[in-house]
Amino acid sequence: MGNIQKEMKLAKFGGSSALNSDTLVKHNPIGAQSIANAVSVLSSGRLSEFVGEWCDEFFGGTWVQELEEKSAKLFQSQYAITVNSWTSGLVAAVGAIGIEPGDEIITTPYTMSATATSILHWNALPVFVDIDPRTYNIDVTKIEASITQRTRAILAVDIYGQPADMDEIKILARKYGLKVITDSAQSPGAKYKGKYAGTLSDIGGYSFNFHKHIHSGEGGICFTDDPDLALNLQLIRNHAEVVISTKGHNNYVNMLGHNFRMGELEASILTPQIGTLEIIVQRRNQLANLLNLHLSSNSGLELPIVAPDRTHAFYTYAMKIPRQEDSGVKRSEVADALRCEGVPVAEGYQNIHLLPLYQKKIAYGSNGFPWNGTTNRREIDYSKGICPVAEEIHESRVLALGLCTYDFSDTQIEEIGFAFEKVWNYYYK
Repeated sequence: MGNIQKEMKLAKFGGSSALNSDTLVKHNPIGAQSIANAVSVLSSGRLSEFVGEWCDEFFGGTWVQELEEKSAKLFQSQYAITVNSWTSGLVAAVGAIGIEPGDEIITTPYTMSATATSILHWNALPVFVDIDPRTYNIDVTKIEASITQRTRAILAVDIYGQPADMDEIKILARKYGLKVITDSAQSPGAKYKGKYAGTLSDIGGYSFNFHKHIHSGEGGICFTDDPDLALNLQLIRNHAEVVISTKGHNNYVNMLGHNFRMGELEASILTPQIGTLEIIVQRRNQLANLLNLHLSSNSGLELPIVAPDRTHAFYTYAMKIPRQEDSGVKRSEVADALRCEGVPVAEGYQNIHLLPLYQKKIAYGSNGFPWNGTTNRREIDYSKGICPVAEEIHESRVLALGLCTYDFSDTQIEEIGFAFEKVWNYYYK
């Protein structure tokens, strides 16, 4: 292990930690040009140039439009529409496809909560399908069984940085006349069969909040190749109900007032970063490869699998530890020991179908709307056990290392490897 002092006594029992966590540097993609741009915007006093009526400023200011143009070109999408957060982007995307109250959208439970609340926003109902134990993305072999007469879309999530199996998802979508939305918040720069994540569906996109590969504090972007969907996204973003009569727009579905607009300050900070994304993703892959090298000897530790037809952005490096019933070891013990060694691991992610919102089926008001609405009287099951793979992975098996949280050095990755060696030597040998 190079120059690492190989003291095998665990830090939690008084030994020296393998990694000095005080040396970890938070990931910061904001460079000199972003700072200069921000100063310029602040000096101008024009922090936003959107106007909520049909005019030249309806589409935003100079920086917003430049960011959209550069993003569309880089990611090879016909249209790029910025938003003030990816949560807003998901809400706009679900509305843009013409969803109706009581409609159903199939998605995964192993994701951030906004994936599903964007469906509830339009009084539609999320239906959760289990995940693939290898990629953690939605299990495409289980989607068809959940399609009903009220299903209108599949909302796939490219979790941890790896795209979902988009070809199989689109085959199902064509068979049943469904739209496809991709939540690629964690996967900017990753590719599926040579095409960028977030650009492979009717609408997709990325998050630009503070712990992503590139960011502006908060922000997001939607991609589509469909001009009608692009216009719907732009309208929903910017007070649609005021604009449609002036514009002469003849589609009134979901044209509700929102302010999902990105400011000039955020756009000016993001624009230079677009060109650095490839380098950042390459570095995350280098770190992942080093982790593979240093962790591969730990018996029973399952390292991330990258499908051969896609690339990974490694927002998170997710591992599975041996099952407790096989090893007798609780994940919490392992995670605690690693943290004592200085390794900032997280346990699991979340299963949103088990949140109180879905268990109690209370969202709007106190009487169970939209589940008790008259447009869909089907009883949708959110009980524990409907997604056993996701539940087991979250509750007891996954350890996650955020590769976009810190700018790890090669030496620190080696020290992380030594920390795992110590912990594995104690708990699993």
